[in-house]
Amino acid sequence: MNKRFMSIAAMSMISAVALTACGGSDSNSDGSSEGGEETSKAMTIGVFNGWPEGEAVSELWQSILEEKGYDVELKYADAAPAFTALAGGDYDVVMDVWLPQTHEKYLDDNDIKDNVTELGAWNDEAVLTIAVNEDAPIDSLDELAANADKFDNRLIGIEAGAGLTEATNEQVIPGYGLEDMDYITSSTPAMLAELESKLEADENVAVTLWRPHWAYDEFAIKDLKDPKGTLGDAESIYSYGSSSFKEDFPEASEWISNFTMDSEKLFSLENAMFNDDKDKSDYDDVVEKWISENQDYVDGLTK
Repeated sequence: MNKRFMSIAAMSMISAVALTACGGSDSNSDGSSEGGEETSKAMTIGVFNGWPEGEAVSELWQSILEEKGYDVELKYADAAPAFTALAGGDYDVVMDVWLPQTHEKYLDDNDIKDNVTELGAWNDEAVLTIAVNEDAPIDSLDELAANADKFDNRLIGIEAGAGLTEATNEQVIPGYGLEDMDYITSSTPAMLAELESKLEADENVAVTLWRPHWAYDEFAIKDLKDPKGTLGDAESIYSYGSSSFKEDFPEASEWISNFTMDSEKLFSLENAMFNDDKDKSDYDDVVEKWISENQDYVDGLTK
C-alpha cells in the first residue's frame, strides 16, 4: 500500500511539473499556439509622417490584423526617429521603407542595420519626382531655371528631414542650376495645400512629389523629366521589422513578407482615405468599406 501510494504521488508530481512547464496552455516552444497563432498579440506599427502610401497600408494592415485577434497601435514619427524606434524595439514594424536610395542612409547606420529585419518589398514602382501643373510651359527640369519667374521663383517641398528633400537639395538644385529659386520646406500637407491652391487659381506651380501618391489621381499635374537622373531610378517599398519580429510574430511576419500591392490598387485605397473626405482623421469606416469592395484581394493576404 505504501509503495502504491508513493507511486501515485510521484506520478502526480510529474504531471504537475509538466503542466507548469507548459504554462498551463497549449503553447509551442516558439511562442505560438497549436493553431499557429502568437501568444503575444500586441503590435506597434510605425508610420512616417506625411507619407500617405505608408499610412494607407498601415491602416489596412491594422484592420486585417485586428480581425485576426491582434491588438495593433499605429505610431507616427518622422523617418529618422522611426528607424531608431524600430531598431530599439519600440516599434515592431514599419511598412514604408524606400530602397535602394531614399532611406538607404538610415540602413547604412550599423546601430540600425544590425537591429532590424527586412520583410520584403510590396511595391516596386516608387519614384521621386518634381511635379508641375499639367499645362505648365515646361516639360523638363533642365528648363526650370530659365523659367523660374513663371513659377514665382518658388519650389515647394515637404518635411526638412525627408529623403526627397535631401535629394532635392544635394542633387536636383545644383544639378539644374536652381540655386536662385526659393526652395520652401515645411510639411507634406502644406505642400499639397499650396499645390491645390495654385491649381484652383490657374497658376503655375512646382512641387517635390513622389509616386505612388493619390495627388496624381486628384490633380491635373505632370512630372518634369529628369535627364540627369538626379532623383534616381525607380525604387521598391519594403516592410522592415524589429530584430525579433519574426520570432515574436511568426504568423504575421509570413503574411507581411508575402504582401504585394500594385500602384493602381494603392491609389484606390489612398483616394478613399484622403480624397473623399479631406477633413477625416479616423479611417476605420473608410478602410472597412474599401476592404468589403476588395474582399478577394484582402482575403488572399492572409492565406
